Formats: sequence, structure tokens, C-alpha cells
Amino acid sequence: MKKLLYFKLKILARLVLARYKPKIIGITGSVGKTSAREAIFCVLREDFKVRRNVKNFNNEIGVPLTILLAKANPGKNIFRWLFLFLSACGLLIFKSRRYPRVLVLEMAADRPGDIDYLSSIAQPDIAVITAIGPSHIEYFGSIKNIIREKSSILKKLGTGGWAIINFDDENLKEVIKNCKCRTKTFGQGEGSDVQVTNIKISQHQDQYGTSFKLRSQGSETPMFLPGVLGWQHAQAAAAAAAVGLAMGMNIVRIGERLGHYVPARGRTNLIPGIKKTWIIDDTYNASPQSAKAALQILHDMPANGSRIAIFGDMLELGAHSEQGHQEVGRLAAQLGIDYLYVFGERSRDIARGAREAGMDEDKIYHFPFVVRSGQFVQERVKPGDVILVKGSRGSKMEQMVFEIMAKPWEASEVLVGKVQR
Repeated sequence: MKKLLYFKLKILARLVLARYKPKIIGITGSVGKTSAREAIFCVLREDFKVRRNVKNFNNEIGVPLTILLAKANPGKNIFRWLFLFLSACGLLIFKSRRYPRVLVLEMAADRPGDIDYLSSIAQPDIAVITAIGPSHIEYFGSIKNIIREKSSILKKLGTGGWAIINFDDENLKEVIKNCKCRTKTFGQGEGSDVQVTNIKISQHQDQYGTSFKLRSQGSETPMFLPGVLGWQHAQAAAAAAAVGLAMGMNIVRIGERLGHYVPARGRTNLIPGIKKTWIIDDTYNASPQSAKAALQILHDMPANGSRIAIFGDMLELGAHSEQGHQEVGRLAAQLGIDYLYVFGERSRDIARGAREAGMDEDKIYHFPFVVRSGQFVQERVKPGDVILVKGSRGSKMEQMVFEIMAKPWEASEVLVGKVQR
């Protein structure tokens, strides 16, 4: 039944794309896809009629639903599915003026063959590869297989297509070298077509954010992203700038558009916490790669009190799980993070790594579950503390953010998932 549904969605989506012929921007990678998607959407939306997938509409159901202009997944409601199919038929029969001219489609790959399937539905005109890491390595077996999977999107590029690739990622050097189509690279490294430099967490008019400079084609544009923390957002901005340049925009206008960039929920968003603390909400997902980046942000964030890291399990790491968790713990100790709270069975290895790297035992706390642990954390945070909260989607670490945020009644507007009240 599920396969039949996938087939129907695929056919309808391909028919709609054939009728409207929008320019398709496909985004893949192990980390950074959603931030790149939001930044690209931000750059293009004033000059083009653009639609991007939202939430987790990045798989074999979500991508076709985005193409068919669905606002939500019908789930198990047969009447909503019927309405969706009728609406799709309407798009085919009657030419709709509201159909976008550009589709920005995040494409996830949990298993081998996913990118090939998604790009067979929506053949990209511009393909973006953000970064390669061990996410979902449990199903791929090796980093080499992940590189092969993610880079397969380039094989689907249409005539005259563009490849937008992370110049800094060593795993992508050979991909860039062997790419047969037009290419623009982005990153911090000298030689990037769009280079991002001078990245730092700074404060403008009492608001924390990330400042940096974008360089391209001899021009340099200073940038400040308010309420957004970390080099990965600067990297997303660079990827978006490369897409904008490929679409014929100039770097000055791109910089103006990026001033309105708002990251998706749970991506190092800065949220006021109880007792005049700050929370770095990075709860959407986690891998060793992104967890270490988040710890660096916590280290760089100005703090009048302690720096506290709160981690849940990182899932789908396979044989790399123990090592990956321990690497995160070791870095927490090396960066001098003051307190470490870990939740879940796998996260014990984060604590173990921190202890082995010299963090004091009395500064490390482990809990089996997030629920009902909030009060313990509430009682220990103090004014001026900066608190990083991160974990895989299955760990639901947004519950901890809810427990310590200053305005919990705003949870449904700022957190990545539902919480227990």
C-alpha cells in the first residue's frame, strides 16, 4: 500500500513539474541542509516566486507534497488524501498563476538510493551539497558510501545546471575536481568562489548574533545575522550567495536579502531562559560533527556566568556511536565547558569522554530521561549562564528547552516539536 502511495505521488509530482517547468534547486548533505534551504529561500523570495519544503518534507513523501503545494501531510486521513489528489489534478487541468517559478527542495538520504529516487522526481537545475559527515552511517556502512550517495545528485543536473559545493569539506574535494558541470564553491577557504571570512559571535544594539564578511568576484559585503549563532549559518549564507549568483543576482543585493534570514527552529536559535540566562536551542538533530560545532559556539558565546552543555543521545551512528559520543565529551572538557548534563543511554559515552579528558566528576550529570529532570536543572542554573541544548530528533531535547525557557507559553511558536506541559 505504501509503495502504491509513493508511486502515485511520484507520478503526480512529475506531471505537475512537466506542466509548470519551475527551476529546481536541490539541496543535500549530511548537515546544514535546512539552514542552507532557509538562506536560499531568503535570498530569492523578493525577486522570484519561490516555494520551499518546510518541516521534515524532505523525503519520498514530503518532496512530492511540496511540489503539489500541499500544506500538510494528510497522514492516515483518507479524505485529506482524496482532496490532495483532486487538487493535484486541478493543477494539471487548470493552469495556476500561483504556482512558483522556483522550487527550493531539501533532499534527505537516510539510506542508499534515496537521492537517486528524489532527484528522479525533481531533476535539479541547481544542486547544492552542504557537507559530508557520519549521519545515518548505520545504513551506509562508510563515509565513502555517504559521499557517493550525496554526490549522486550531480548526475541528475539538467543541461546548463550548476553545482554549488562546500569548498572546505575534505570529503568533497574529489567531487569538486571531478564535477563535469558548471560549479560554484563556497566556504571559508582561500579559493572559494564565495568566501566567508571574519566569522564571530558579536553584539549589535543589545542583540547577539553572528557577524562575518562575504567575498565574491572582488566585492566584499559585511553581514550581521541577529539572533543567529555560529559559523554554520555564515556557511549557509555563503551557499545561498552562490545560488543567488548562479541565478544572476549581484552580491550586494544578496547581502541585503540575507539580512532578513531567520533559521528554522532548533538550529542554534538564541532563546531567553529562566533567571536571566540564555539558551542556545540546537535541538532539531545531532551528529558528532554538528555537536562539536555547537560546543564551539557555546565556548565563543560571551557569558557572565557558567557555560552549560545539555546533550541527548545522537542516533543512527551505528558502529561509530561510542566513538562519536566520546569525541563530543572530550571536546566539552577541552573547551572548558563548566557543566555537562547528558540524557539517555548512548549519551553516557559523552560523559565518559568528558571524564577521560579531565572534566571533574562533580560537574557531570546523567539522567535516563528528559521528562521530570527539568526541575533539577532549573535549580542549578544561575543568572548569566549560557546553556546549550542539543540531541537527535528522537531524543526530543526540546522538552528540556521548554523546562528552562523564560516564556514557556511561547513554546509552540519557537520550539521544534511538541512538549509535555
